[in-house]
Amino acid sequence: MGNFKSLRVWKDSVNLSANIYYITRKEPFSKDFGLSNQIQRASVSIASNIAEGDERGSNKESIYFFNVAKGSAAEVITQLHIAHKIGYIDNSVLEKLENQTEKIRATLKNLIKSRKE
Repeated sequence: MGNFKSLRVWKDSVNLSANIYYITRKEPFSKDFGLSNQIQRASVSIASNIAEGDERGSNKESIYFFNVAKGSAAEVITQLHIAHKIGYIDNSVLEKLENQTEKIRATLKNLIKSRKE
């Protein structure tokens, strides 16, 4: 605990957030302030909650924040599907970012499990 920058899942979530910012700066996504802002905030929330959770003094507190991060990952996936459905991103972008997010969710699930033991 307390060394979040060394966690692979934190690094992956920072990369995901950068990728989200990249796609939301392109038109037509950039014109939709509501959805672009929401997916940006949800992606930032993943990395932020991993960092906060790892800095907490107990596994119980860490697990809480890791679960919040996992919930934010589900938000990102949902918002990616909405963006795809309305034509902001194509299939390849959806698949790439969804796979990246699913990997983070799976890693968080394992991290939560290990902190419970």
